[in-house]
Amino acid sequence: MCKIIVVANQKGGVAKTSTVRNLSYSLAELGKRVLTVDFDAQFNLTTCFGIENPNELQHTIATIMTSLLNDEDIPVKEEYVVTVGKVDLIPSSIQLSVVDANLRLEMGSDRLLANLLETLKPDYDYIIVDTCPSLGTLTINALTAADEVIIPVNPQLLAVMGLQELTQTILKIRRRLNPKIKFGGILLTMCDKRTNLYKEISAQVDAAYRSGMKIFDSQIPMTVKVGEANCCGMAVSEYDKKCLAGQAYMDFAKEVIENA
Repeated sequence: MCKIIVVANQKGGVAKTSTVRNLSYSLAELGKRVLTVDFDAQFNLTTCFGIENPNELQHTIATIMTSLLNDEDIPVKEEYVVTVGKVDLIPSSIQLSVVDANLRLEMGSDRLLANLLETLKPDYDYIIVDTCPSLGTLTINALTAADEVIIPVNPQLLAVMGLQELTQTILKIRRRLNPKIKFGGILLTMCDKRTNLYKEISAQVDAAYRSGMKIFDSQIPMTVKVGEANCCGMAVSEYDKKCLAGQAYMDFAKEVIENA
């Protein structure tokens, strides 16, 4: 059974994209068939896979969504899915911002992404969706398609403050649009365990959410290696096999599998 995982947090700078890039790589290294979807008009995930000019691609998630909005036929999978290493990717482009605007005008468009991913599920064990830093129409479309949501949290005050709003939005999605959606858990990212702020914020997250949501044992350490790997279009384990963040993402991938 394929599981659709949406990685979401309306707060930017919490390593959503890095988490999708490295989780997908780790799952593939563990023998899983993985598709990633860049569902952000900033196309950062696409860039992290080494695609330098996504706006020049003939097919992206933006063109596919536009065709679905217009009730047009979409191309075969091989024309819009790019393979990078062991991971498949549906890239994004700046045109997705136009799709975002059009979704607001189109009645009943909440399930467009879900309908697309449903046709792809037989080919994969995991489909992982990267989302934009907002709770707008694109994120709602992604959550409507999700089996579960993983929430990356940078242990900083502002990153934690938006958690309640996000969890309330997910509960609304469950009631109104997608009764199967579950909380996959909270992943602490960019952690510097030496600081008092890390200790304070991680304790707050644990106290507030441990009783109702999984908090992953794996925590991703703060390191410039993740950013450097992104710039090189690589997962951090490819970029530096000794990097502790790479091992942390591998441990995280194993936890994701165990939760299945």
